[in-house]
Amino acid sequence: MSSALYQMTPKEIVGELDKYIIGQDQAKKSVAVALRNRYRRSLLPDEMRDEVTPKNILMMGPTGVGKTEIARRLAKLMDAPFVKIEATKFTEVGYVGRDVDSMIRDLVESSIRITKQKRLEEKYSVADEIAEEKIVEAIVPGKKKPAQPGQAKTPFDFIMGGLQQQNQQTEQTDDRQESEIELTREQVRQQLRDGKLDEQYIEIEVTDNPQTNQLDVGNEGMSIAIGNIFDAMGGGQRKKKKKVTVKDARKILREEEAQNLIDMEQVTSEALENAEQNGIIFIDEIDKIASGGAFRSGADVSREGVQRDILPIVEGSVVNTKHGPVKTDHILFIGAGAFHVSKPTDLIPELQGRFPIRVELENLTREAFVQILTVPENALLKQHKMLLETEGVKVTFTDDAVQEIAEIAFMTNEQTENIGARRLHTIMEKLLEDISFDIPDSKEEEIKIDEEYVKNKFIDRIKADDLDRYIL
Repeated sequence: MSSALYQMTPKEIVGELDKYIIGQDQAKKSVAVALRNRYRRSLLPDEMRDEVTPKNILMMGPTGVGKTEIARRLAKLMDAPFVKIEATKFTEVGYVGRDVDSMIRDLVESSIRITKQKRLEEKYSVADEIAEEKIVEAIVPGKKKPAQPGQAKTPFDFIMGGLQQQNQQTEQTDDRQESEIELTREQVRQQLRDGKLDEQYIEIEVTDNPQTNQLDVGNEGMSIAIGNIFDAMGGGQRKKKKKVTVKDARKILREEEAQNLIDMEQVTSEALENAEQNGIIFIDEIDKIASGGAFRSGADVSREGVQRDILPIVEGSVVNTKHGPVKTDHILFIGAGAFHVSKPTDLIPELQGRFPIRVELENLTREAFVQILTVPENALLKQHKMLLETEGVKVTFTDDAVQEIAEIAFMTNEQTENIGARRLHTIMEKLLEDISFDIPDSKEEEIKIDEEYVKNKFIDRIKADDLDRYIL
């Protein structure tokens, strides 16, 4: 975990989440405290540190109110390995009792990706220099080394007796040519740094990484890459020549050289520890595997089976992955579900006990919709404005238009299915559909969207919904 995060208080963590998520203060508070507790745990003596387990969180609330977004932003904020899985995936035929620990394998892969990227970034400055030298060499190739003095090129050189004299002449020519090459290279290097050669094509030598077929062996997630076996038989990595622009060559060589500079064994061991200590697993749709009060046959039996399979992972166990064993004791699990039909108490008691922190997320109000449209850093109106500006069209929304959009979203959620903030995406797409369609031919550079425009766009839908209220 980064030291910057270590210094963040729960209030600062909530402040960061507020930039992207509107409302749901209780849920934000709970996850911020859970994060801070990880930091507190890291300060404990070793013997006590192992005893303190994370307090897993269960979020309850309808779809589209921010459950997944809170967990995802949290993971991004702390640069932690993060995996989102759907609990219902394990209730499918053929899944029961198998592959539930695939979530841990996914977490390890995520952790390796994060750790490897960090290590690569540390090596980029050195890799840039090596890449530059390789590009210069590709543009101005060096001269092949001549035969050493005393080495005859042919038996006739001895007979002619002119070998010594020839060597002296060759050495003088070589020295002159070498200094000329060095001078040219220096000029090329300068042009390269000024970006004057970016579009020039050169031929570079890169490692040939063929697409390998993965064979999955058993359910331990152990996979064998067939290509790697043949590579090993053939004596390691093969090289191939590639013709690319200088700009692309710089990127390709930079990545390749940085890759050569990092120690993958060290990356793997760091990543495993990162997954164990800082990993976050978000189990969505957890309410769908609750059996509901009474005992039922059929699919519901398998749901309880899935709960029992998830239980040891949440409780703490060791899962074998292809990179090594991973202990799940200190991974933070966040369960989430709408709990419309079932209740948290319908989960098996052992699993309930593993999610001690319960948070209820509220339904979104009209005011919340207005804020979602305008306040966050990635606000929906901002996104659409910027998309249209790329084609030179400036769109402005009046305050009453924003209020009307929020009102339509709220009413539609009330009257039909409540899909939370996702309703805004549907409405915004419909609202701007004609404008987006006409843009290349339209001569308008500024478009103002007011309340009247919004009402006209949704007049059919509102009327139809009003009429439905009076039909029994």
